[in-house]
Amino acid sequence: MEQRKHRQQVWFVTGSSRGLGRALVTAVLDAGDLVVATARRPEQLDDLVQRYGDDRVHPVALDVTDGTGAREAVDAAINRFGRIDVLVNNAGYANVSPIETTDEADFRTQFETNFWGVYNVTRAALPVLRRQGTGTVVQISSVGGRVGGSPGIASYQAAKFAVDGFSRVLAVEAAPFGVRVMVVEPSGFATDWAGSSMTVQPVPAEYEETVGLMNRRMRQSDAGTAGDPRRAAAIIVGAARRDNPPSHLLLGVNAVEMATEHSRHRLAEASRWEGVSRSADFAEPYPAPMPADEGAA
Repeated sequence: MEQRKHRQQVWFVTGSSRGLGRALVTAVLDAGDLVVATARRPEQLDDLVQRYGDDRVHPVALDVTDGTGAREAVDAAINRFGRIDVLVNNAGYANVSPIETTDEADFRTQFETNFWGVYNVTRAALPVLRRQGTGTVVQISSVGGRVGGSPGIASYQAAKFAVDGFSRVLAVEAAPFGVRVMVVEPSGFATDWAGSSMTVQPVPAEYEETVGLMNRRMRQSDAGTAGDPRRAAAIIVGAARRDNPPSHLLLGVNAVEMATEHSRHRLAEASRWEGVSRSADFAEPYPAPMPADEGAA
């Protein structure tokens, strides 16, 4: 079967008050499911409660950096609906500044939300999913968590790389319990991710050609807002209902093109250096000739 016979499912979504999180909560409710919508300020979801009813959407206060709070939020979900079928780790944000001049506390604080928040909520929900013998964990990452290299958002992208590594291990460990893991990797979408949610620190002149240029592209190019959050949310809902959701779901034209080009480059590089790489093992011929420097005369 391509898709499980659908029954009403219970979703647990972090970062539900705006952006993709809010679009996802709306898509879940429009699809007929139930949702525990968490946010630092759950009163921002009052309009959804009025529209869909408190029997279908249950707002819960949650700061994902608080491990105890994550466990309490999961308990609230179970007390309200009795189960969690789909866990979505969506809460996250990025501030912009070069690595050299980024305040260490800000770098760590971003990482607390973008990685440790995922850890806290996933760990809190895993006993529930294991006991149920079924469930889907959806990690909202970024194509930058696969490709990387976006100047100015090192903490954010480092956290997304960490989320991917974490999720790959989680997928293997949780598979025997019937739990699936899907990492979602969007490119630019029409949310406030690069707007009010983002603090842009002054860019030193030395980084104007990298971080400064990236800032201007994010704010002046349509590439930053090419994606429709409502379409993305509907796609995520559909993919999460499948018996075998993709391990990694790219969303957006830029995400597909960037990921494809990145994979081609990495494969070509691995092939060029294959002989040298193999020669590090005892049983392989050594030394192996180094490939010619690219661009050398």
